[in-house]
Amino acid sequence: MKNRALSIKKLSVSFKMNGQYYKAVDNIDLDIMENEVFAIVGESGCGKSATAMSILRLHNENYTKIEGEINFGGKDLVSISEHGLNKIKGKEIGMIFQDPLSALNPLHRIGKQIEEMFVIHTNLNSLDRKNRALELLEDVGIPNPEIAYNSFPHELSGGMRQRIIIAIALSLSPSLLIADEPTTALDVTIQAQILDLMRDLKEKSKASVILITHDLGVVAEMADRVAVMYAGQIVELANVDEIFENPKHPYTKSLLSSIPRKSKSTNRLNTIFGSVPDLMNMPRDGCRFSSRIPWINEKEHEENPKLQEIEPNHFVRCSCYKNFHFQDSSIEKVKEKE
Repeated sequence: MKNRALSIKKLSVSFKMNGQYYKAVDNIDLDIMENEVFAIVGESGCGKSATAMSILRLHNENYTKIEGEINFGGKDLVSISEHGLNKIKGKEIGMIFQDPLSALNPLHRIGKQIEEMFVIHTNLNSLDRKNRALELLEDVGIPNPEIAYNSFPHELSGGMRQRIIIAIALSLSPSLLIADEPTTALDVTIQAQILDLMRDLKEKSKASVILITHDLGVVAEMADRVAVMYAGQIVELANVDEIFENPKHPYTKSLLSSIPRKSKSTNRLNTIFGSVPDLMNMPRDGCRFSSRIPWINEKEHEENPKLQEIEPNHFVRCSCYKNFHFQDSSIEKVKEKE
């Protein structure tokens, strides 16, 4: 049986707006196991990146409040000192950021930015640091490591910059890697290369990976387990095969139904009625997805839905999944009333 690499207990992340705090992540529990790819999926604004950023406390502390526990290596990352957290950042937990251009310092050459990890966490001399940086550039598939080493970020393509970010994240072989939308804004060919690279490096290092994405194709290709997030809550949690072959929650089913498929006889894609509520107007009681399936009777929703294990290792929030069905005609009627 695998051990836990990271354990999240009752985690809430709140952002300060107009003098008040609003929860973007609301009381979630997650366990990430050793050497697994754990995907967190959902639409923009559901709380995926807020969860990921909270693990290393990367939010602006003046406008963010993090509550709960994030246990890693016997330490609670929520309450640990800044000095203690800095010893873990990069060395034991690496992070691939969504936008590599903003994550890299535009004023420093690539080589210096990779070597910074060795300056902080090792006693390597300057020559060994350079040699290791060049090795990393080669490992992530940079065709001319020496040229990239001496380049500034703006001189490289988006795919190359993303490879640099991966090289930095893996420079000290962390046991946990957080990948926040690692293939966003990349073309399909580069996306495939980045995913192959992450898969190969994960197998070599035996690290755990938290994959944040809205791309269900990436999830199907990479993940072992999946948590589906909506409005700051986990609404479904299961193995990746179970999510795709036996989805339960209405939101999960709605996401999957909106994916283009060759097997579908119709050219019309299913759409999800409504939109994710903004943070200040997000419902805090009842089923948070109920407003987006208005044709389902209110009594089918629980007043205080909790994540329940309905099958072995398959968890779902709210009993509305038992009576959910797609009903386009009902959506049209709702639209006519508005």
